[in-house]
Amino acid sequence: MDPSDAEIIAAVRAGDVGRFEEIITRYQPRLFATARRYARHEDEVADTVQQILIRVFQNLDSWRADAPFEHWLMRIAVRICYDVLRSHQRNREQPMTHLSDDETDWLEKHAAAPDDSGTDSHAAKTLVEHALAQLSPAARLVLTLLELEDRSVREIAGLTGWSVPLVKVRAFRARAEMRRILSRMGVEKYL
Repeated sequence: MDPSDAEIIAAVRAGDVGRFEEIITRYQPRLFATARRYARHEDEVADTVQQILIRVFQNLDSWRADAPFEHWLMRIAVRICYDVLRSHQRNREQPMTHLSDDETDWLEKHAAAPDDSGTDSHAAKTLVEHALAQLSPAARLVLTLLELEDRSVREIAGLTGWSVPLVKVRAFRARAEMRRILSRMGVEKYL
């Protein structure tokens, strides 16, 4: 039987820091999946996960066993991903706003027959990634959590530390920002 998170953390707090590797092994796939949703480039994902694990280790004493460890871990992960997005905002990268032929073809197929357009999900995913890459960090975070990860407003508030009304306001503004980006990309004629 596998030891619980609380047992492993108790051992790490008692000085057996090698047991932290069990936490890494247990949660690394989830952390990589989370980081991939926010990173602009694949080479950033490992760095982001590394930052998350360092912060978790450094703050392990602040985890209270009254809530699941995974929830505490994911709060740290989302906040670090948000920090990474904000650093991109400061070092503004200008993504391309034109659509590739594959993306345009997929949009035209989707406009003609929405139920049959799932055949080329790669083009759709690339289109969404292009649009998300142009959003402000807060907008990208809230839309990713709300729409892609299908989290509730209350969950997002818990993960980010924002109030529920602030999450709702940021979601409203993020959707408006996404509409502006899609309009600049010339996608609105397909929607």
